[in-house]
Amino acid sequence: MQHQAHKLEQMVGKTPPKNGHTRFLAITSGKGGVGKTTMSANIAFLMAKSGYKVGLFDADIGLANLDVILGVRPKKNILNLLKGESSVEEILLQVEPNLWLLPGESGSEVFEFSDQFLLERFYSEVKKLDFLDYLILDTGAGISEHVQMFLDAADDVLVLSIPDPAAITDAYAMIKVLSKKRDRLFFLLNQASSPKEAESVMGKILKVANANLPNLQIEPVGFMGRDGDVERSIKQRYLFSKEIPNCTATSRLNDAVRTLTAKMEQKVLEEREERGFSRFFKRLLNQF
Repeated sequence: MQHQAHKLEQMVGKTPPKNGHTRFLAITSGKGGVGKTTMSANIAFLMAKSGYKVGLFDADIGLANLDVILGVRPKKNILNLLKGESSVEEILLQVEPNLWLLPGESGSEVFEFSDQFLLERFYSEVKKLDFLDYLILDTGAGISEHVQMFLDAADDVLVLSIPDPAAITDAYAMIKVLSKKRDRLFFLLNQASSPKEAESVMGKILKVANANLPNLQIEPVGFMGRDGDVERSIKQRYLFSKEIPNCTATSRLNDAVRTLTAKMEQKVLEEREERGFSRFFKRLLNQF
């Protein structure tokens, strides 16, 4: 145990835990193929680069693949921690300065776990992650039960879409479901052909939402264009924001991240409520 604690200290430095001030941001979409995992990883990298301590959690049950874009090969994941087979120190992977991957489980077994003794041990273990300022949850697409569990447990939700009519329809369906339990969510449009198209698409979504979901505030944080640098990064499996820091895509995403973090930081000041990993996973696991 002492060796493991020393290992975690080496990974995160000697900054003391913040007693449960981690903010949990879920990034989701109405349908697959809109660049959700790519955006999740690059958003997390840019947040970490700006000085925040950031964790990435692969919450896409059935298709966990954040490790691929980050170029790591996890030997153990959250299920091993849940079963008491591993400690936090053994599954947490530092992939960049200030950025860690908490590997997810590609099957649904994590939702079928009910051993109360091991759950209590698990809650105690995950408190070690309270040094993180943010945890980015890369969820699955659509409105399945498992996706909804993560969205309900998160503090904030960012909905990602592309201008394709089917994607916009599915994104609005997601927004409508989220409006039943939330009064605010963020929106990022990806693969817009021009600023004019981005403005048009976001304007239509806001108009329909304002007319039909009056209690929901949708806050656009920016847009991403169709970009060859991003497409190459997906094919060659690297972070465009790291490898091509001066490209248009990185600049646009940086602007979006600044807007997003500023809005989340303001919400923290307004809420002043306690949060943390133990509380987050209790909210998640108590749903079934």
